[in-house]
This record gives sequence, C-alpha cells and structure tokens, in this order.
Amino acid sequence: MYEYEHPHPAVTTDAVVFTIQDEQLKVLLIQRGKEPFKGQWAFPGGFVDIDEDIDVCATRELAEETGLNAIALHQFRTFGKPGRDPRERIITVAYLALVPYEGRQLVAGDDASAAEWHSVNAVDNLAGDHGEILEYAVADLRERLETTEIALGMMSDEFRLLELQKIYEVVLGETLEPEAFRDWVLSKSWLEQTG
Repeated sequence: MYEYEHPHPAVTTDAVVFTIQDEQLKVLLIQRGKEPFKGQWAFPGGFVDIDEDIDVCATRELAEETGLNAIALHQFRTFGKPGRDPRERIITVAYLALVPYEGRQLVAGDDASAAEWHSVNAVDNLAGDHGEILEYAVADLRERLETTEIALGMMSDEFRLLELQKIYEVVLGETLEPEAFRDWVLSKSWLEQTG
C-alpha cells in the first residue's frame, strides 16, 4: 500500500435546507445524537464514503438524517479551518436548497435524534462552525434569488406575481415595491404570463 507524505483530511457534506413557514425564513436542523456536539443543533450531513460522489453523499445524508428525498441541492462553499471538528482534520462541502414547507414530513434517523425547522432569526449556539456556515448560506441564498430561478421551486405551475414577491421579501428581509418587482422578474424571462 502506498503511503503518502502528507496526512489526508476527512471530507464531509452539510445540507442547509431553507423553507418559508408563517412568513418566516426557516432552516432545517438536526439534533446530534452522538459526540462530538451531542445534543446540539447542526445541519444534516456526514462523511463521504471512499467510493462516493460528493453530491451523492449530500443527498444521502440529508435523506438518512431527516427523511427528505428528491431535494435539489446546490453546492455553495467549502469550509476547512483547522480545528473545526475535534475528531480530526475535516473539510466539509456545504450545499443549500429552498423547498416548499407543505408536504415535507421530517423523520430523524441515523445519528440525528431530532429533525426540526427553526426560524433563521432565532438560531443560535449551533454545533461547531455551523453558525458561520448558516451566515454564508443565507447570503448565498439571497444572491441566488437575484441571479437564478431558485425561488420558482417554491411555486405551483401557475401563481400570482404577488405570491412570488412574498417569497423574495421573506428571504431578503425587506419590502419590495410591486411594480418594480414585476418589471424586474419579467425581464428575466423565467416566467410565462398566463393572464
């Protein structure tokens, strides 16, 4: 067996899944059932298997720990400060998603003792560096609203622009002028007007 001169860090994935419930931006957290950080809230995630694609790992860990399947995850940043995990040198690849709240039943599993939605504005004392990951995820989600169709995943096939505007307002944390929003979103050619 070949021995490398440099030690190899472990690689994990973490999934930051957002939804909107009661006009609040919420994030999916699991309560860790094992050390390290046993009992603390964290993002669903875990170690990449040696023969596993990173994207597949993120999807698998999310399903194992929360019961959520068929979620469109978007890779947004890698976190790798030394000491971020007390077990060993661990680098995590973070993903995010924005999903409708309705019809999403959470089932804690694997090493998660609970899985719940938490208001982004009320989250504190997350495990390890997950507070920092959340800050980056919120900023990335807001940027994606401006540059991608991510918010359309929250909508049914037909909807009113005011419904879409509400999604933007909750995520951005600000009130938008309806006519300006209408002009902006229609300029993106993401939508087909139905009348």
